Amino acid sequence: MQRSAAPHTPRTEGPSHTPARPRHWLVTAVGVAAVTGAAALVQPTGAGAAPGPVLTAGPDATVADYPVDCGPFDVLVTDQAEVDLDSDGQGETVAVVRCDAGLGTPPNGMYLLTHGAGSDAPPEVTATLVDPSEQMTVDRLRAEGTGFSARLVGYSSTDIPRCCPDMMRDVRWEWHDGGLELTAERAPNSV
Repeated sequence: MQRSAAPHTPRTEGPSHTPARPRHWLVTAVGVAAVTGAAALVQPTGAGAAPGPVLTAGPDATVADYPVDCGPFDVLVTDQAEVDLDSDGQGETVAVVRCDAGLGTPPNGMYLLTHGAGSDAPPEVTATLVDPSEQMTVDRLRAEGTGFSARLVGYSSTDIPRCCPDMMRDVRWEWHDGGLELTAERAPNSV
């Protein structure tokens, strides 16, 4: 079996980089698994319904109230994907947000949105998939059938410059048996 090459990140002068060790990925995997386990307990409206066509679009991510404290800055939706997780004909939205700080790259949060109760109700955040406190950036969000995938990038230590993440993992959430199930691909350069 041939190992795929990891993308090359040029080194710049500055603090020495600490290589990502298996325990860093273990901590990341445990954190993501805990959030996903909590997400599995929260089911979108109509969970378990028979498969059918999407009749209602997913909620508008720009009008949701996210559990993110940005101080004087606005919450910025940087990506979103619409998916019908439970095949009930009513779309859900996965939203990636961060504080609109203007400088730097604040960490992302990723949330599952469902329609609020009533026609004029704002969307409801029914699950936190990636918490901003995990200091991750969410990249390449894609809806895929009854699931969605993303690439998570992060830092193995506080010594790593915030411009240059040194950890990366592709993850996928799939609706299975009434809840979201997380699958994480092997970390690049892992054995």
